Amino acid sequence: MNITRRTMLVGTGAIALGAAIHTKARAAEFTYKFANNLQPAHPLNVRLQEATAKILEETGGRLQINVFPASQLGNDTETLSQLRNGATEFFSLSPLILSTLVPNAAISGIGFAFPDYETVWKAMDGELGAYSRAEIEKKGLVPMEKIWDNGFRQITSSNKPINSPEDLKGFKIRVPPSPLWQSMFTAFGSSPTTINFAEVYTALSTGIVDGQENPLAIASTSKLYEVQKHCAMTNHMWDGFWFLANKTAWETLPEDIREIVAKNLNASAVDQRADTEKLNETVREELTKNGMSFTDPDKDAFRQTLKSAGFYADWKGKFGDDAWAILEKAVGASLG
Repeated sequence: MNITRRTMLVGTGAIALGAAIHTKARAAEFTYKFANNLQPAHPLNVRLQEATAKILEETGGRLQINVFPASQLGNDTETLSQLRNGATEFFSLSPLILSTLVPNAAISGIGFAFPDYETVWKAMDGELGAYSRAEIEKKGLVPMEKIWDNGFRQITSSNKPINSPEDLKGFKIRVPPSPLWQSMFTAFGSSPTTINFAEVYTALSTGIVDGQENPLAIASTSKLYEVQKHCAMTNHMWDGFWFLANKTAWETLPEDIREIVAKNLNASAVDQRADTEKLNETVREELTKNGMSFTDPDKDAFRQTLKSAGFYADWKGKFGDDAWAILEKAVGASLG
């Protein structure tokens, strides 16, 4: 699939219109809501709309999933609460934000753990992903088998380029609501501030924080280049989105519908991974044209700073030896 900004936006409208037409023609047996914090143009929403259209067709119109992007149903913390109480049936969320409920879900986000995508997918489709899903299920949520991609995260700034760990000292940076993010940037000597993504653009434009960190695709689709002028390609963390279901809502669906849903969501997750990787490879040029300048810092210097600050030893203790061993087996190296 050849994805461009235009095709993503046009596709969004087409799927929404199709859903509306179906609703008028015949009410579905089950109508579920899916919420996320990404703009409609993001590959996750594009592929999800394809998946929900296939689910509607393959279930014979019995299940309609309405997509609510861009935090329309609330910020991440609020929507996670809605998912748990059944007000929202489906939600996609970063493992690190999910860690406020499932602490060990954050293990896939350890700083500088993954060197490349090949290592990521081998781990998340393998033992590390299975471990994470088991931890999530203990809290009464149902994760789909395949995790969706957010990408490797980069640091952006409004006031100065980031060339080394020293440039992060005293730096006011927005981080999502997750202890691991707070811990990592505290180890760099930064001043991390927790802000839900729905408020990030405003926080950056008003100077509440000087910078943030996200994959380039989000910097593009959320137009963060309008309020951020510098980007450091640190690849400091890989991040994804678990597709989560409310357990009661999931088990209410007949088995044949659950099989159709899981099949299509997992297939679309794999397609979305390729879309996001491709977009993150090409969007740097687009962001440069929009006025953002780039630096390519030495990643080993950042990793050594974390090691010296006791970051890895601290989190090994929090996750436990068994979980840490699964992580190190997945990434093929000692993390300190």
